[in-house]
Amino acid sequence: MKQGGPVIAVDGPAAAGKGTLAKRLAAALSLPYLDTGLLYRAVGRLALDAGQDPAAPAAHFAETLTPEDLARKDLRAPEVAAAASKVAAQPAVRQALVETQRRFAAAQGAVLDGRDIGTVIFPRADVKLFITASPATRALRRFLQLGGDQTAPGAAAQIAEMEDALKTRDAADAGRDVAPMQVAADAQIIETDSLTADEVLAQALAYTRQRLG
Repeated sequence: MKQGGPVIAVDGPAAAGKGTLAKRLAAALSLPYLDTGLLYRAVGRLALDAGQDPAAPAAHFAETLTPEDLARKDLRAPEVAAAASKVAAQPAVRQALVETQRRFAAAQGAVLDGRDIGTVIFPRADVKLFITASPATRALRRFLQLGGDQTAPGAAAQIAEMEDALKTRDAADAGRDVAPMQVAADAQIIETDSLTADEVLAQALAYTRQRLG
């Protein structure tokens, strides 16, 4: 599919900082932005709301997503992340959402973040970035993102639980038969453990501008 502007793929595991980077990169380059993981979270949320096992066929939820479904405030909950991983393993769900993502970028180009943007959705993306960090770093970020207080009683246990959940999600995403999370051969890897958001953006912008000429 021919698009009207550059397509920038930002892939990586949960809570590595790819969403923050992708939004800022899109703003810096005046491109539309799409959080593709949110699509799968919304499908997982709808399956849970219907009392359905997220591993059961869920393509009908993907085919009828609305802007209101994507705007819900409860899409970052741990149970929704687990459900998203299960619906994402379904070929029919992925196919429905692949078309959504490709249509989004067709008119003006876009910055899209997810787990298979540079390998499956846009294998010929103009720029491919893979953003990663250790499970411990990502768990702490997710805890703080959800409003957690590191000094509160039980905080360490909650962070450890989130770390275990992230490791489980990583294994599921990397091991699924359909569109597993992989580093594209031509992707630029940025490890964010010791970097600030500004430093990650600076590295990504420098690489992107070099690639785009």
